[in-house]
Amino acid sequence: MKKILVGVDEAGRGPLAGPVSVGIAAVPAGFNIKKAFPGINDSKQLTEKKREELYEIAVTLKKAGTIDFCVRFISAGMIDEIGISRAVKKGVWSGVRKLGPDSKKVTVLLDGLLHAPPEYSQETIIRGDATEPIISLASIVAKVSRDRLMCRLAKKYPEYGFEVHKGYGTKKHRDVLSRIGISEVHRRTYCHF
Repeated sequence: MKKILVGVDEAGRGPLAGPVSVGIAAVPAGFNIKKAFPGINDSKQLTEKKREELYEIAVTLKKAGTIDFCVRFISAGMIDEIGISRAVKKGVWSGVRKLGPDSKKVTVLLDGLLHAPPEYSQETIIRGDATEPIISLASIVAKVSRDRLMCRLAKKYPEYGFEVHKGYGTKKHRDVLSRIGISEVHRRTYCHF
């Protein structure tokens, strides 16, 4: 019975537009993440170039069957409907169950205040994205996937500049919102200003 270590983190909790992204990464117990991913760290501590480089390693190792990962996007509309905490929980539970269907074989490490479904052995670690490599990996796949999605949305909604700020509430983004209003990918409950 092979044991699996699963890491969970999210990206995009605070932006005014776009989904929240939940990254879930799974490796065999004992897998040397630091060796496979040189320089791995919390995605916020890495350059965009380094995040992309580590993400590509993850894709290669996934194709080889060495590791697995998935990303769950929860839309702006769903965030407006059920709130950010429940939206993130929905992504976490769905992703953990996908990558670790047999809860008896899985240990889950989660960043911040996140929790896996109760049937899993789990530990929530404050700032785990900077201290636990499996959570760092989850944070990288969540961030890179979300950033890439926001760049694709920028082509559909060019006036907002999503490719630059990724939906966060920068001054330029807020100026555009006050001038032309929100799009269908904006979080209505976040855009009160």
